[in-house]
Amino acid sequence: MRGSNGYGKSYLLLDWIGEQPDLDADRVGVYGGSYGGYMVLASMTHFNDRIRAAVDIVGISNFVTFLENTQTYRRDLRRAEYGDERNPEMRAFLNSISPNTRAHQITKPMFIAAGLNDPRVPPSESAQMVDVMRQNGQQVWYMLAKDEGHGFRKKSNSDFFREATVLFWQTHLLD
Repeated sequence: MRGSNGYGKSYLLLDWIGEQPDLDADRVGVYGGSYGGYMVLASMTHFNDRIRAAVDIVGISNFVTFLENTQTYRRDLRRAEYGDERNPEMRAFLNSISPNTRAHQITKPMFIAAGLNDPRVPPSESAQMVDVMRQNGQQVWYMLAKDEGHGFRKKSNSDFFREATVLFWQTHLLD
């Protein structure tokens, strides 16, 4: 359930959760990968007071650095999708909506995971988010799989990530 009323401007999911008698609005966690990972980070900057913990997998933390560092063959396609960071006005806008420039608004625990060999979302996106959060004194778990790309395909990495995620949720959402 995406949570929009149909036009993407008004997100209702957190309100809906609060209205359900069998759900606990004080125990909401968000989880996503790739663009969904960006949405996790963005959700934490906009709805931090209503989300208890979050897991971001290979998410974009800053659109400018993402566009500058993604593989060359992907840049023009991503610029058409997100905007051209070489244009000063677009660059300013992209920075303004980037989670790492709003990381100070996150006060809840996060688990951030990336693959060192990711050609789509460079691992520097995750690393810079972890760095800024740690500089701000925020709690963040970090997993960098040195033999993975865009996600966790190898069984050992997938198993480890799944177990770490369960531990993270047990510690920060179900405590």
